[in-house]
Amino acid sequence: MEKTKKIIKNPSKGAEYMNKISNSKLLVLSLMIFSMFFGAGNLILPPSLGNLAGTNLKLGLLGFLISAVTLPILSIAAVAKSGGLYNLSQRVHPKFALFFTMVIYLAIGPFLGIPRAASLAFEMGVMPFMPEGFLSAKALLFIYTLVYFSVAYWLSMSPTKLPNRLGKILTPIILTLIGVVFIFSFSMPKAAVLESFEGYKSNPMSTGFLEGYLTMDAIAGLNFGIVITLVLKEFGLKKEKDIVRTSISAGIIAGALLTIIYIILAYLGSVSGVDPMSGKNGAEILTIIVINMFGPFGAVVLGVIFSLACLTTSVGLLTSCSEYFSRIMPKINYKTWVRLISLTSMFFANFGLNKILEISVVALSLIYPIAIVLIIFGLIHNYIKSNNKIYLYGVGFTAVFSILEFIDKNIFELVFLEKLPLYSLGIGFIFPCVIGVLISYIFYFMNKEKARIN
Repeated sequence: MEKTKKIIKNPSKGAEYMNKISNSKLLVLSLMIFSMFFGAGNLILPPSLGNLAGTNLKLGLLGFLISAVTLPILSIAAVAKSGGLYNLSQRVHPKFALFFTMVIYLAIGPFLGIPRAASLAFEMGVMPFMPEGFLSAKALLFIYTLVYFSVAYWLSMSPTKLPNRLGKILTPIILTLIGVVFIFSFSMPKAAVLESFEGYKSNPMSTGFLEGYLTMDAIAGLNFGIVITLVLKEFGLKKEKDIVRTSISAGIIAGALLTIIYIILAYLGSVSGVDPMSGKNGAEILTIIVINMFGPFGAVVLGVIFSLACLTTSVGLLTSCSEYFSRIMPKINYKTWVRLISLTSMFFANFGLNKILEISVVALSLIYPIAIVLIIFGLIHNYIKSNNKIYLYGVGFTAVFSILEFIDKNIFELVFLEKLPLYSLGIGFIFPCVIGVLISYIFYFMNKEKARIN
């Protein structure tokens, strides 16, 4: 029998409100969050990690789980505690809040995240089954994205129905198919685990951590908070602390599911027998594994998994982006934004997967350090809120570092950056952030002392 919801009387208004949802609704919400996070990148990155990490799989996977599971769940919690991404960013500066939230929503939405999901679904779910010479790849991609975004558009038009459509229908299908692959993997001949390759040989944990960036889930979590809050209010929760608590609980369940699947996929990649020197990506490794299990039918199974995983992620991103833009530009309603973002995403998806991936690596290296610092500050806000400059200096120094790192890696070499602590591990932003925090506290104590003297 479903657990009874706890209802409390509000003495000030004479109204009743819920402070807890039923376990069944919590599970549906958790599955919805999982489906919004779990896209094609989440399928192809772990097998590649397992293949390249080899004997250092445990450390590599630990780093990956920190950035691809822990950070996304923490981002949901930070946004819920702050009352939205804009409110969190506003603690740095109002102009920064407008600029950064716009960049986040455009990057994870119509410019990169959604087009990447659609083009990857096409590459893995359609292209392998097309007879040679049937139609040009560009024509096929256009037809596929037209159908894909028509379905995504329809699903996104009613955000309050997402728990049923994603949590009760599409996510169980995805989990069942992945479960079938895992069960059949026990009968697959296992190759010996090879030596670690590339960065996994010298710095397995930090390499895995940076690989987790490519899931884009930490910044996606900043976006999804708006949808999760909307659904919880539809479920009957009104008080901020109840929404925060339930968001975190659902996020933890979704994170546990992601962790289990990442471990399975990384393990399969490590025993796949694919030579790390071959240059095969995670999608190709996963294809080899599944075809070894099921024969040619395996390509169909994998195609369905990729298509559904990409679709659920696209719907989550379409919904959250449309909700955001309809709030900051209310003259254009939610449904119109869904249409605009669907069309824009379809346009960029037709540039092709390789071009999108090339741009996304560069964009994420700029955005991620700032997002990580914001998430951490948002979570510890109650302990640092007395120092109102900590956001400005901590995030500001991190942003300057991100720009310099972008120049160093993409335009011309900046030798002095290599001398920064942790730079060689790919997490050099920690040092500038700490410097910014220390400077903010120097000013804080100076002002406090000046006020005391006055």
